[in-house]
Amino acid sequence: MSDAPSAELRHKTAAARLWAAQRFPYLASVLFASPVVWRPGLGTVSADRHWRLYVDPERATAWPVEILGSLFVVQANHLLREHAERADALGLADADIGYWTDAADAEINDDLVELLRLPEDDKVVLPDDFGMERGRLAEEYFEQVRVEARERTSPERGSGTHGRPQPGEEPSPAEGQGEPPPAVSPTQADLIRRQAASEIAAEHKRAGTVPAGLLRWANARLRPKVDWRRALAAEIRRCISDVRGQVDYSYRKPSRRAGATPGVVLPALRRPQPEVVVVCDTSASMGEDRLEQVLAEVEGLLRSVGVGGLAVLSVDTEVHRSRRVQQAAQVELVGGGGTDMGAGIAAALARRPRPDVIVVLTDGETPWPHAAPRGVRVVVGLLGERAPSAPGWARSVRIDEAG
Repeated sequence: MSDAPSAELRHKTAAARLWAAQRFPYLASVLFASPVVWRPGLGTVSADRHWRLYVDPERATAWPVEILGSLFVVQANHLLREHAERADALGLADADIGYWTDAADAEINDDLVELLRLPEDDKVVLPDDFGMERGRLAEEYFEQVRVEARERTSPERGSGTHGRPQPGEEPSPAEGQGEPPPAVSPTQADLIRRQAASEIAAEHKRAGTVPAGLLRWANARLRPKVDWRRALAAEIRRCISDVRGQVDYSYRKPSRRAGATPGVVLPALRRPQPEVVVVCDTSASMGEDRLEQVLAEVEGLLRSVGVGGLAVLSVDTEVHRSRRVQQAAQVELVGGGGTDMGAGIAAALARRPRPDVIVVLTDGETPWPHAAPRGVRVVVGLLGERAPSAPGWARSVRIDEAG
């Protein structure tokens, strides 16, 4: 467990949050949501993906309030911009963590660094270091950094930046390992992000002083402009093409070249047929007519990309129906209880053959798994413009009710 801080250090931490909130009032909801965990020897400030802030008490004692507050702002931005969830979506290898950390820092620093006071021994990473213009996304910087195979320059970051649990971080609240410090749930995090986006937009309208990167993030969060049918079709088509592009050898069918090698059985190359599973939210908050309409749209999209038939699961907090269908009329929408799309995803993963693509249709009022399922793409269709966002590791498409 962490060491108890002195009263003076607690007061200094509170002052640092106030300093940050005064300069970035639109980030106050993020800055004050994160509980502090003291970690002697950490050497910096970091955050885990459950929004806990880890602070080295020795460094915090030595730093001026402005530096401590600036580091809180940096971590708030990692959490706000869902860098951990976006890293999950990329499926980073261990060797990529440093590259992603630099890219995520560059996304934050490109228009915030001049407003902060960071430790002199921290290397501030900027897009200029990669020969790229400012105002891009971390994913764009990441590709450039990885191509260059640059040495990592950012200080160590926690799982709130790259998604990978680090030594000294407390366990996930869902792991049931004793009593970990308080954390922010995914649902709470989504509400905080929506509040921050609204406050950023209001501050821009009032004073026009919001950094451009944060304003772009807020506008995308508040006013997503997307043709959901086209976006969902494109995402499913991309997922399926990835699977179809994979080839493997099989002895179930002999190779056409077997005649050239008498006495030797040669395997033939095969292309796997992608398996698609649709998880339908049938909880009490879902309207049956809307759900049937969206399911019919998704079925049409799947047919258009060449998938004949798909597995459909009706789920509230448990799976009530699971069957393979050829058309929407065969779907049985049964449920009417609470909501847990994690149960539907788990049931889809347990199917044989294992799915390559899972499509979840939901109003978003649900808990989600903390991490992306391995080896499976997840596409979430969010029903209604007010539906809470899906986790960053999934590709989400917002489906407006008029559609």
